[in-house]
Amino acid sequence: MYEQLKLDNQLCFRLYTASRLVTQAYRPLLEPLGLTYPQYLVLLALWERDNQLVGDLCHRLVLDTNTLTPLLQRMERQGLVVRTRGIADGRQTLVSLTKKGRALEEQAKEVPACLVGSLQMAPETPREAADLISPLDNIINILKK
Repeated sequence: MYEQLKLDNQLCFRLYTASRLVTQAYRPLLEPLGLTYPQYLVLLALWERDNQLVGDLCHRLVLDTNTLTPLLQRMERQGLVVRTRGIADGRQTLVSLTKKGRALEEQAKEVPACLVGSLQMAPETPREAADLISPLDNIINILKK
């Protein structure tokens, strides 16, 4: 067998597995808020900067429009966001938080600390989960090109 084709030698497998398991770890933290992990990511972006164009959210979340649009439609039905057509350009759609969506920020404020706390219980995890951010950002930026 070719060494480079062994599953244990694949960075992509580790990234995929980590992504899937992190999403799983968020589930019990987000369920009381009535959110899925992708919805949580949209809200994080909007809590940081409300009233964003769909295209800007796609760029920020590294998602295609055909992935983000159905997600935003569900969030709109839940009363978390509202979508409006752009005034200057009717082809653009602006996404804004509702009062309900804004109120979830207060309820979600402990979610990141809970997740990081659970990661730091494992002895093989770096002392600071934040130490993982820069190397992962480098990988993401390389792959986005």
